[in-house]
Amino acid sequence: MRPLALATPEEMARLTAAALLDIGAVHFNAAEPFTFASGLRAPTYIDCRKLISHPRIRAMLMDFMVASLVREAGPEAFDNIAGGETAGIPFAALVAERLGLPMSYVRKKPKGYGRNARIEGDIHPGQRVLLVEDLATDGGSKLSFVEALREAEASCAHVAVIFFYDIFPETRATLAGAGITLHALATWWDVLAEARRRESFDPATLEAVEDFLRAPRDWTPPS
Repeated sequence: MRPLALATPEEMARLTAAALLDIGAVHFNAAEPFTFASGLRAPTYIDCRKLISHPRIRAMLMDFMVASLVREAGPEAFDNIAGGETAGIPFAALVAERLGLPMSYVRKKPKGYGRNARIEGDIHPGQRVLLVEDLATDGGSKLSFVEALREAEASCAHVAVIFFYDIFPETRATLAGAGITLHALATWWDVLAEARRRESFDPATLEAVEDFLRAPRDWTPPS
C-alpha cells in the first residue's frame, strides 16, 4: 500500500469525491432528471466505470479500498475476492492483486448454457469471500450476488464499493439484516460537499441536488 492509503476515512472520502469530479464521473442535471432502471428519477448520475481509464486515480482509490478493509475487517479477513458482473469485475481484480488473493466473479443470472454457471473462477465451500462492486444504491443487487455466493457454500459477510448513494435510510439496515457489512469510500454527501467547495456547479443545481438527497423518492412521479 502507498503512504496515501494511510489517510483518515474523512480524507479518503474527500479525495474520492474530488477524483470522481475530476474525471467527469459526476453528472448533475435538475432541469432534465435521469431515469434509472428501477424507475427512480434523479438530478444525479455517477459513472464509476470511467475510473478504469484513469490509472493513477484508479490506483489511489484501490489503495484506499484495501486500507479501509484492513482497518474495518482485518488483514486476514478474506480468502477470495469476487466481483459482481460487470462493473465490479475490474475493481475486484485490482483488490485481489493487492491482497494476494484468488479472484472470481458472480453473474447476474446463470449464463444459460454449458455448465449454466453463475459463479466463474474457483470458490470453495467455507471460503470467506469479499464482494466488490463499483457502487451501491439500495443494496438489492448486492443481496442477489451474496445469495449466489452463499448457495455455493461460501461465506460472504462484507461488500466493498467505491461509491454508496447513502440516501435510502433502510439500505444499511437491510444489508445488516442479511449479515452484510457495507464498506464504501464516498457518498453523494461527500460529492456534494466537494462540488460546493470547488463551485463545480451553479448554486441552484446544487440546491436541487441536496433536495433530492434529502427526499429522493419525491422526484419520482407515482405510477
